[in-house]
Amino acid sequence: MKETQFSIKITEYSNKTELEKVDNTLANEAYSICDNAYAPYSKFKVGAAVLLKNGKIITGTNQENAAYPSGLCAERTALFYANSKYPDIPVIAIAIAAKNNGVFTELPVSPCGSCRQVIIETETRFKTPVKIIMLGSNKISIIENAKSLLPLSFNENDIL
Repeated sequence: MKETQFSIKITEYSNKTELEKVDNTLANEAYSICDNAYAPYSKFKVGAAVLLKNGKIITGTNQENAAYPSGLCAERTALFYANSKYPDIPVIAIAIAAKNNGVFTELPVSPCGSCRQVIIETETRFKTPVKIIMLGSNKISIIENAKSLLPLSFNENDIL
């Protein structure tokens, strides 16, 4: 028998003013885009801001649908747009914020499993880690790459 253990490094901050300037800018974009989410059913509005290596910031919001699960998360909305609009520009960071019933969540919101897989695919595609900035009103958590969030991800080796 063999056992494998995974560990994850999370850097935590009490507010966004403690962040590096570029991370603070990305956080502001994620916070501000939340209200554009289409979430009439759950009232859980998520905003994501993606930073590209060329300095562009692409935002996205969750989009619900009465025919659940036909909607899409904010992270994937932003990443798919970034990858289609700028197919040769690496993604270097993503910030995620959420409002529940009009109030920002106190604790950071992490990407769902599907979003984690898409972020990992983006890392693999560009051979560049994607910093994940998870925002809450009382705490901010930063993870240096998506592989840390999903260590046993499905990848190109699983297809062969």
